[in-house]
Amino acid sequence: MADIVDIAVSAGSFNTLVAAVQAAGLVETLKSPGPFTVFAPNDDAFAKLPPGTVQTLVQNIPQLTRILTFHVVPGKLMKADLAKVDSVTSVEGSPIRIDCSEGFEVKNATVIAPDIEADNGVIHVIDTVILMG
Repeated sequence: MADIVDIAVSAGSFNTLVAAVQAAGLVETLKSPGPFTVFAPNDDAFAKLPPGTVQTLVQNIPQLTRILTFHVVPGKLMKADLAKVDSVTSVEGSPIRIDCSEGFEVKNATVIAPDIEADNGVIHVIDTVILMG
């Protein structure tokens, strides 16, 4: 199996996320043993952001890092694990609301591909970048 970063790179639908992780210097962290649960916005999710948002974030590494670490939770939490809780705490420190009552939602995003296992955790693909607040 591959690690979280290698899976994201090979999928081909996470180019913006991979570029953001590289810009924020988080590649080595997400290649470490973890384990991590990553709510991974695909390229379509980043495309929904207002024009210029991604470029602005890449120029503001502390803010970019906060947003990216808001999408990561310590531990390997499969959908079945997340269905038992109302929220989880991100690496950034803020809570992320979980709702599995009708489908699988994480804050304001819908999980479109759950439980993609990696050597160092699990990826849940989401259709929207989740923002703090």
